[in-house]
Amino acid sequence: MQPIPKLIILGRDGILNEFREDHIKAPEEWVAVPGALEAVSRLNHAGWHVVVATNQSGIGRGMIDMAAVNAVHAHMLRQLQQLGGRIDAVFFCPHTPEDGCTCRKPLPGLLHDIAQRYGVDMATVPMVGDTLRDLQAALAAGCEPHLVRTGRAAALDADEVARLLQQVPGAFMHSDLAALAAHLLERDHVADSQSGALK
Repeated sequence: MQPIPKLIILGRDGILNEFREDHIKAPEEWVAVPGALEAVSRLNHAGWHVVVATNQSGIGRGMIDMAAVNAVHAHMLRQLQQLGGRIDAVFFCPHTPEDGCTCRKPLPGLLHDIAQRYGVDMATVPMVGDTLRDLQAALAAGCEPHLVRTGRAAALDADEVARLLQQVPGAFMHSDLAALAAHLLERDHVADSQSGALK
């Protein structure tokens, strides 16, 4: 299988959609973060493949079943499709913290599964989240960690964000997914310009 040249991994709740403490249990409860779906579409059009990695402990707690999870994700994909974007795959951990699995972030099991599926070098893969747990999973898997100040991170003050970032060497911070997309596309542009100059 030929490796995908540009892959990005996103958390779901708080990054793509508004975070809910009581879990998203039905499609109508899934509300996009403003500008997030447009950012995914923009990345797609620039050649990026987007994969979601999300903890969904509501399944393990009996708050939501697989049919409901699938319905929520189908709704999310339809919303994105209307903007000309796509998500290649959704990887999720259904376990509770007490289950002791290896796939629940901050452990890197989900990200290892993605690496295996796509045959990519994880050092080239940005991983985007709104919590320390997301960034720790990125670090453990060898991904490039990116924090967006939406979802749970939106409630943190500057000192709390600074302390969080100190725990994750090399982490980047962005106001939201749109700002992250702009950062990656600008970096791509600079890299393309430099490689063009060397020809």
